[in-house]
Amino acid sequence: MPPLPEKKPANAPSPKTASKTSRTPKVGYEPVRYNQLPGWQSDDHLAALKTFMRSCERVTFAVRVGAKSGKSSPPPGLLSACEDAAALMAGKATKKNAREFFETHFTPHRVTHSGPDGLLTGYYEPLVKGARKPSTSFTAPLLRRPRDLVNIVPESERGAKAHKLTHALQTDAGLKPYPTRQQIEQGALAGQKLELLYLKDELDVYFMQIQGSGRIALPDGSMVRVTYDGKNGYPYTSIGRYLIDKGLFPANRMSLQALKAWLRTNPERMRQVLWQNRSYVFFRELKGEQAQSAMGVLEIPLTPRRSLAVDTRYHAIGMPVYVDAPEITHITKDKRPFQRLMIAQDVGSAIRGPERGDIFCGSGDKAGRCAGITKHHGTFYVLVPRERMRGKSIKAHDKDQPKKFIQARQ
Repeated sequence: MPPLPEKKPANAPSPKTASKTSRTPKVGYEPVRYNQLPGWQSDDHLAALKTFMRSCERVTFAVRVGAKSGKSSPPPGLLSACEDAAALMAGKATKKNAREFFETHFTPHRVTHSGPDGLLTGYYEPLVKGARKPSTSFTAPLLRRPRDLVNIVPESERGAKAHKLTHALQTDAGLKPYPTRQQIEQGALAGQKLELLYLKDELDVYFMQIQGSGRIALPDGSMVRVTYDGKNGYPYTSIGRYLIDKGLFPANRMSLQALKAWLRTNPERMRQVLWQNRSYVFFRELKGEQAQSAMGVLEIPLTPRRSLAVDTRYHAIGMPVYVDAPEITHITKDKRPFQRLMIAQDVGSAIRGPERGDIFCGSGDKAGRCAGITKHHGTFYVLVPRERMRGKSIKAHDKDQPKKFIQARQ
């Protein structure tokens, strides 16, 4: 992604163009012991450690960049934990010493809050057919980021600021709201040569935008991977919720697959329904080593069923979060309750709240079916780094650590 401004410009568009600010729930962190985490002993901590390591390089890079711009550092102890994790992985890492690593470097805290119960959903990387040039089979363009699109907030914070404008149009007179989805699809950006690839129709484009990444199978048999590269800045609006509120679809039958089917069978209404969501996402093509996997925020490679999209008002990118969601049994291979250590590696416009998470389910149709039926309650335990003090051992159960964690996010 292009360099991002760290502070909101003085002449940013008025928030009147965005939705009203939602109330922030009161959040607390209750210290617990590892033996109080349901299913902790039976989890695969080596898989979690490998996922954690994929964050460390990008988080360290972000800290170096942030230090130059005055941004605050991650919670105390996270970087030293990354250093020790690298040393462990350089040797003979096992499930046992991986578990001991997390128990040594982090203390678990139950997330408590005054908001709704925790909610977990799923997202995935779609696989669709497409082409580099338009044809009768591929008519809907996937657009690259326009040059006049600027960030009002850093990309890593866009989920936390999703109720406000996050991006804007750069003009000689200052920043203005960017064209909406409807305006873009009606030609507001025509002539800028932004067409990256072409997909079957607007519906394929829309759902790739919702997921934030995708793979496109080209006519010559090659495969292209694309990822999020900015948006027009408007808050996300759920078209599924819109259909339910309008009495056009029953709430108890709503899922990703059901929503797609309704739109396919109602082509005369499809465009008007899609336009209810003013948010529009732009993409870039991944190449080389980056093209080997889907990317989260800070260009962190995502790991299926271990990477978690979070609200960065409460959880720093790179932090371990233990999730207890016993109602989720379709994600685990053995149909056991979903109780595992995940790593915060992504954000999303709809992911708002201290116990709101989006599980990355993987790539392709099978992952899509898994993500489409994931909407369950869950309990979050954030693993707060123990602060490493010079000349002293790592602290155990420091009651001020959650406070330091929150302050580091502000």
